[in-house]
Amino acid sequence: MLPIINVDLDALLANEAPIILELGAAGKKDGRISIDHLNLPGVDIVANLEEGLSFLPDYSVDAIHSNSFLEHIDNLDLLMQEMWRVLKPTGKKHLFVPHFSNPYHYSDYTHKRFFGLYSFEYFSKSNYGFNRKVPQFYNDNSFVTESIKLVFKSPWKYRNKFRKKFGKLINSSKWLQEYYEENLCYVIPCYGIEVVLRPNKPFLHEIRK
Repeated sequence: MLPIINVDLDALLANEAPIILELGAAGKKDGRISIDHLNLPGVDIVANLEEGLSFLPDYSVDAIHSNSFLEHIDNLDLLMQEMWRVLKPTGKKHLFVPHFSNPYHYSDYTHKRFFGLYSFEYFSKSNYGFNRKVPQFYNDNSFVTESIKLVFKSPWKYRNKFRKKFGKLINSSKWLQEYYEENLCYVIPCYGIEVVLRPNKPFLHEIRK
């Protein structure tokens, strides 16, 4: 599938303004380039993200956002590598995905994969500080984990208030996050995970030396 580009991408890349991507976004957000596989109103680039971001050059993007999107991706390895490639060394990847204990996660038949507290540590060679370590040799292009937050909420008003207070406690330390996922996640399910990643890569001027 060839990308359909509804914006002047060359002009945007030549501009000094930050390049911010919104992946899987059917609705337009100010200041962001929205990318989706459907040619809906507000979508700037129509592309199959299973095939990566070949329409963007290396070191060209300042930030990438995705909200409840990565669980729909089959080839997550490729997309993570592509995000690493296009991000600047100071760039950030902001993401939200459903937690594996979220009962609503299983209702959506378009979801392809599960995510837990350690999922994105497989793409990192840095030490975020969790007691449990995961293999970090699957990927050559690694990220630095800047933050991981477990999100608790409910569509029911009073349960939602309790879960938000509970989430504040659980997120107060990495030890509590790990204890929660090992022992409590099926008692009080987690809604999702917010993660901020930064590519672990050199600056261009360091490569050219």
